[in-house]
Amino acid sequence: MNNPTNIKDSVVLITGANRGIGKAYVEEFVKAGAKKIYLGVRNLDSVADMVAANLDTLIPLKFDVTNAADIKNAAKEAGDVDILINNAGILFFDDLSSADAVDNARKQIEVNYIAPLAITQAFAPILKNNGGGILITLSSIVGHVSMPAITTYCASKYAVQSLILNARAQLAAQGTRVIGVYPGPIETDMAADLDMDKAPPSQVAQETIKAIENGEEDVFTDDFSKATYQAFRADPKAVEAQMLEAAQQAA
Repeated sequence: MNNPTNIKDSVVLITGANRGIGKAYVEEFVKAGAKKIYLGVRNLDSVADMVAANLDTLIPLKFDVTNAADIKNAAKEAGDVDILINNAGILFFDDLSSADAVDNARKQIEVNYIAPLAITQAFAPILKNNGGGILITLSSIVGHVSMPAITTYCASKYAVQSLILNARAQLAAQGTRVIGVYPGPIETDMAADLDMDKAPPSQVAQETIKAIENGEEDVFTDDFSKATYQAFRADPKAVEAQMLEAAQQAA
């Protein structure tokens, strides 16, 4: 465990802050007393209402995570950040036989893996200059356990897991805490077509804040995520068999 951190008076940047889990992060960090929160979004109008309701705290920031110029500008504009949340992501439903699987894979790798890699590179020196800070990256339980219905999404999240582990190892020397967040099914627009029980986005944000304050590194945010990871730790082949059975039943 790392030393716990108090959220109060922190400066936070959240990518994909306009909806779903990103919006929940904004709301929960406001409640926790963050001094300033940068809302990284592609369209500034999408957060206008949130900003109007919290003029003293929320700062809109044009931030397409796949745009190198936006990343560079965000690092320039948000040089006081001490908590960075790589939240933005996309999901496509496919399997190995899907005609668009390769195209889906490219798009998801670009947004879900390459973007947080580039953002981590840009902001690591900023976090160092601000005392080390905290780097939080959203992965998924499918960064540990693959699900056939979202084949290429799983691959992108496996890549994210590697990024989290490498960032944790390489940024420790500068005092940066690296936290990985692993949700299961969450009630968001992105997961609307996923036929499973889903936890609310607020639960992801609340569990992340608890982990920050308690000095934890890995956040399994909901019952499905926790149970699946425990089962995977206990018997990986048994979980693999369960996924195979689920795929055969769905076929």
